Amino acid sequence: MPPPADIVKVAIEWPGAFPKLMEIDQVLYTVLSQALAYTYILENQPEHYPLHNRNDIKNGSILRLTTSPYLTASQLHERIQSSSMDAKLEALKDLANASRDITFAQEFINLDGISLLTQMVESGTERYQKLQKIMKPCFGDLLSFTLTAFVELMDHGIVSWDTFSVAFIKKIASYANKSAMDTAVLQRSLAILESMVLNSQDLYHKVAQEITIGQLIPHLQGTDQDIQTYTIAVINALFLKAPEEKRQEMSHILAQKQLRSVILTVKRYPQPHAHHDEMAHQLYVLQVLTFNLLEDRMMTKMDPQDQAQRDIIFELRRIAFDVECEPNSGSMEKRKSMYTRDYKKLGFINHVNPAVDFTQIPPGMLALDNMLYFARHHQDAYIRIVLENSSREDKHECPFGRSSIELTKMLCEILKVGELQFFCICIQLLNKTWKEMRPPVMQVVREQIMRALTVKPNSLDQFKSRLQNLSYTEILKIRQSERMNQEDFQSRPILELREKIQPEIMELIKQQRLNRLCEGTCFRKISSRRRQDKFWYCRLSPNHKGEVPHDSLQDKLPVADIKAVITGKDCPHMKEKGALKQNKEVLELAFSVLYESDEYLNFIAPDKHEYCVWTDGLNALLGKEMASDYTKSDMETLLNYDFVYDCN
Repeated sequence: MPPPADIVKVAIEWPGAFPKLMEIDQVLYTVLSQALAYTYILENQPEHYPLHNRNDIKNGSILRLTTSPYLTASQLHERIQSSSMDAKLEALKDLANASRDITFAQEFINLDGISLLTQMVESGTERYQKLQKIMKPCFGDLLSFTLTAFVELMDHGIVSWDTFSVAFIKKIASYANKSAMDTAVLQRSLAILESMVLNSQDLYHKVAQEITIGQLIPHLQGTDQDIQTYTIAVINALFLKAPEEKRQEMSHILAQKQLRSVILTVKRYPQPHAHHDEMAHQLYVLQVLTFNLLEDRMMTKMDPQDQAQRDIIFELRRIAFDVECEPNSGSMEKRKSMYTRDYKKLGFINHVNPAVDFTQIPPGMLALDNMLYFARHHQDAYIRIVLENSSREDKHECPFGRSSIELTKMLCEILKVGELQFFCICIQLLNKTWKEMRPPVMQVVREQIMRALTVKPNSLDQFKSRLQNLSYTEILKIRQSERMNQEDFQSRPILELREKIQPEIMELIKQQRLNRLCEGTCFRKISSRRRQDKFWYCRLSPNHKGEVPHDSLQDKLPVADIKAVITGKDCPHMKEKGALKQNKEVLELAFSVLYESDEYLNFIAPDKHEYCVWTDGLNALLGKEMASDYTKSDMETLLNYDFVYDCN
């Protein structure tokens, strides 16, 4: 006959006694709990010893008989006030463990337990500090368990943080200020300070009077990962609650190179997963807080009438051209002409009043801040960029002013505002990439920056090194490799589709090249006898035959007379005397058109893009293959665009 449904077999446990196997009737559970209490001779207060797992008791369940939260709280409240050091220490250890339970925490707090702990921290523990030299481990444990219990109790959100005295705050801050403090005590103290600052504006002011970022920095230079994480958390809390002017002051301290090196060292420590995630979060918060300080400058338009702001532009001019502004020298018209000329060389859109360039928000005044920082701290690179672009033909220049404004705007988007040293590296990258290609250069620069950040460089030097390996040519290779590695693009139907449409795409590229040749280009003539380069203009006639109206260009060459296109060191003008002195860049931009028997037109393209356009276009006119890197890149791009279009 099966046992009744209400009867279950369970094990009953009580600390210090052997478990007992019993059959219980769930209907009579309450009566049984009292009976069990009497069984263990628990005086006549069975209400203090309830059975856990009261609901849904099943066969094989283990029921634990334990004291009620109220009784446990009462006993610990009494024990932690013991005059015996050992008893007190054991009681505080038990309290630290029990305080994690919210039910117990409520009972202990109702007994005014929080006040008791704060009093012990403020004054009670001082009785034992005299014994610290001979009982240092015991004192450290005593304080550690006290603070741990306090943190656990406060984490339940039952008691307001505004209730604590200045004496208590001073005591906690004193522990956090001592680098030689017991590790557990220091950790708990930092955790308490963070919570105080985050939970009360009034407590922020009190804590800020007791501890500074400078006093926290030594904790970052140690090797304890928890201490480092809690230290960053306290810095973040102080930063978050500080008024605007105080934040700027803190930002200047955090921006110091020495402190940045310390934070980078913290980041490099091999941390367990949980520690790493928390530290990464705190560093991210710190970065966001510091970057957000730049938001005001980013959204501030320049006032063209503000002389102090105009002086910054004068400073950019002075550093670039090594001139002193002499407002009383020469006529007004002469000075205006001189300024306009220099502002044009600096790459401003408005040559007469460049202040107007900084009225766009974003990036507003932040762009001007970046430019001035770069000019002052990286003078050689700044002067080189300005002078290089001053000597380029207009449509091939990388104007420092305009590109700096666009770059600042881009960095604000990538970094969620921007950062000065980051700008200094990226403006040099932009200038280098501009030499390698023509616009749209900003899209490529964005990709270079994003790909360099993907590898998570630990320093600006590593970031800069990564960028040096991400030239425009390398970006093209990476793009092509990524496309070819996509599984979908390797499937048979896709390969067949790509092969089918490839001739149409090649014809499209050919037409683009020929149309570009019809627009014409200004080429450079290199002469060893002249100190200045000469220029000449060449274009393809609209009918693609070399036949142009009589009122157009003076010299004409019918396409039918062209025999071949020669490139690089095989060009006649690269074989002339003195040509060997030409650098590799010039060799890579040289090409010649052979016509009749031994006549040549010799070209030096202004950049790699124009070189590819013209050699591709001329080869297309001759019915030969367009084999430049740009044609390969355009082919892959357009094939992929066609694929996306057809699939959707």
